[in-house]
Amino acid sequence: MLSLFINWDVSPEIFNLGGISIRYYGLLFALAFVFGYKIEEKMFKSEGLSMVWLDKLWIYVAITTVIGARLGHCLFYDWAYYSQHPLEIVLPFRWDPTFKFTGYQGLASHGAAVGIIVGLWYYSKKVSKRSVFWILDRAVIPIALAGFFIRMGNLMNSEIIGKATDMSWGFRFIHASGISDPLTPRHPSQLYEAICYLISFGILMHFYWRTKAKEHLGFLFGMFLILIFTARFFIEFLKEPQEAWEADMVLNMGQWLSIPFVILGIGMMLYSKTHKVAVSPATGAEKPQVKKSKEAERGVKAKR
Repeated sequence: MLSLFINWDVSPEIFNLGGISIRYYGLLFALAFVFGYKIEEKMFKSEGLSMVWLDKLWIYVAITTVIGARLGHCLFYDWAYYSQHPLEIVLPFRWDPTFKFTGYQGLASHGAAVGIIVGLWYYSKKVSKRSVFWILDRAVIPIALAGFFIRMGNLMNSEIIGKATDMSWGFRFIHASGISDPLTPRHPSQLYEAICYLISFGILMHFYWRTKAKEHLGFLFGMFLILIFTARFFIEFLKEPQEAWEADMVLNMGQWLSIPFVILGIGMMLYSKTHKVAVSPATGAEKPQVKKSKEAERGVKAKR
């Protein structure tokens, strides 16, 4: 009988040089920044914004993404280990029992989200001198695409795997670690998330380019949070627990951390209704929309 299941027998390494491993995950992570930069560049040019602003933006995003993602994993998912090995939080290698290059194998998307928000808040104070929601509305679009690349990297690593399934598209993760039955077909939960993030990116791009959504402060940011973390919340039901202590939880850590982001997204959508700015295509300058009073209108007429 012909099996319809997919044998995922892909090595996570592209090549290995003297013990230093070059992985698909790292390549896809780098591509996320390359494509993100090009998308943001097109957006900035359409609004007549400085390319210096753009360069500084991606420096802030790159640094805070990595810091936030790393700290998020260490604090939320594996603190029992890292509390005893604090140097491994910041160093991509270990000495015990022998020297080994490990890379940063633990990165959490919720931590990355917090890191990016903090980084962009600082950026808005030091660089753009505009509302933090202005830059968040523009940054979250390529970030949604980055989520797609990162989840594809997880797929190449055979990590964050799904629960057992009898669906015909189930994956047999031959190289998955931490499971006793690699031949059991499982939900490709990384692929589910990657597809959801790619769809979210398309929706955000549509609203940015085809509507006046960017004139409503926080609208695109709020939509991003709702789309990304609602998808994350429901897909978590199909995943194997990432840590053993999550096994008996009704909602796992990823779901508990997603709920506040969805609530924040709803709040931002409501906030955006009363906070509108006009963006000039020529200069990118914000112009607050202020309704003139009748007295002011009469004053203008009198001057004429």
